[in-house]
Amino acid sequence: MESAENWSKSSWKAFPALQQPNWPNQAAVDKVLAELSILPPLVFAGEIRSLKALLAKAVNGDAFLLQGGDCAEDFSQVTAPKIRETLKVLLQMAVTLTYAGGVPVIKVGRIAGQFAKPRSSDTEQVGELVLPSYRGDMVNSPEPTMDARLANPKRMLKGYNMSAATLNLLRAFTRGGFAALHRVQAWNQEFVAQSPMGRSYERMAKQIDQAIRFMETIGISMDTPQITQAQFFTSHEALLLGYEEALTRVDSTTGGWYDCSAHLLWIGERTRQVDGAHVEFLRGVLNPIGVKIGPGYEIDDIKRLIDKLSPDNEPGRLTFITRFGLKNIEQRLPPLLREMKREGRNIVWSCDPMHGNTYTSSSGHKTRKFNDILSEITSFFEAHWAEGTIPGGVHFELTGDNVTECIGGARDIVDGDLDRNYLTTCDPRLNAEQSLEVAFQIAEMIRK
Repeated sequence: MESAENWSKSSWKAFPALQQPNWPNQAAVDKVLAELSILPPLVFAGEIRSLKALLAKAVNGDAFLLQGGDCAEDFSQVTAPKIRETLKVLLQMAVTLTYAGGVPVIKVGRIAGQFAKPRSSDTEQVGELVLPSYRGDMVNSPEPTMDARLANPKRMLKGYNMSAATLNLLRAFTRGGFAALHRVQAWNQEFVAQSPMGRSYERMAKQIDQAIRFMETIGISMDTPQITQAQFFTSHEALLLGYEEALTRVDSTTGGWYDCSAHLLWIGERTRQVDGAHVEFLRGVLNPIGVKIGPGYEIDDIKRLIDKLSPDNEPGRLTFITRFGLKNIEQRLPPLLREMKREGRNIVWSCDPMHGNTYTSSSGHKTRKFNDILSEITSFFEAHWAEGTIPGGVHFELTGDNVTECIGGARDIVDGDLDRNYLTTCDPRLNAEQSLEVAFQIAEMIRK
């Protein structure tokens, strides 16, 4: 795919841009963006092309996409232990899915850049005060004061630096032995031993163990990169268009434009207007693009969106992340699958079972039920089997921490437990144990 016609990295400015902060001082914003535009890229064009090639395999079922991480990253949580634990749970999930599904798993974190978030309103009422909404650490601060909520462009620079620090650690962990297959499997064994559901997962954990021992026995070296390293990619919602533009660079080897803030970028349900600035910006960069689709979609809109974002129908370019909710998926997913199949569109279909299943518990916490998440994934797979299409991936909000934010799972977290370790500043996340439980359950479905 070549970069789009009549496109420049700033052509989005001629289109309506939703969900942008109300910066109080444009000159200060321009100064920060000028600085960002000469800083080194966070990721490289070659890595982005590698991810796109892997996603092309997921279109026809020869790979499976696992995308997960925080709802919105928090500057104060950019620490080695937090990053390590999130990576650890994604690696554990990936090994389980790879073994059971018999296909490579593409590991993509919602990490190293997920610092901005869309809001349903520009302001919110806190007691007597009407404050600007918290739009993520890259824009303002969550504390409920006017000073904290003022949009500050210097936070974009801090976001870049935090992303660079996170990527540095991720690269060190994935290439320095932390992601070695036998280590990840030892963590799985640990989980099996500690989880109340451990018995039902023990068989698969043992089989993976036996496979590793078999390879060692017949003399396959455990020092090869395939065994000791992991390929790991980053992603975030492309929300702050000035920031994304500043990190968009020409690739010296191909002459194409790449947004070098992350390997994969997605457009949210609130910003995917066909004639909007976000679609205009992303149509010209050569990264793989994700599109969130909720139950209110119009088929004709989706077709126009594809024509704009993937005019060449290039496999690996587009991932549709469906977020319908348990109540809507059986009705809303099949017609979309049917129409895209009829038109021969090359799409990676991924299920986000988190966003459509959020509710407020009686204790006042925003939460999700583990069983609803699992049921939506099951319905997603069943719809694909019925339509003869490929369930290509899953998309989770999760953390490596032992949080109590989602109800249910093997430990049977109940409403009264939410208070114990409810840490999110945004949406409720699966904890490490719940995430791995989901992986074992999905593994059974991929195998079919």
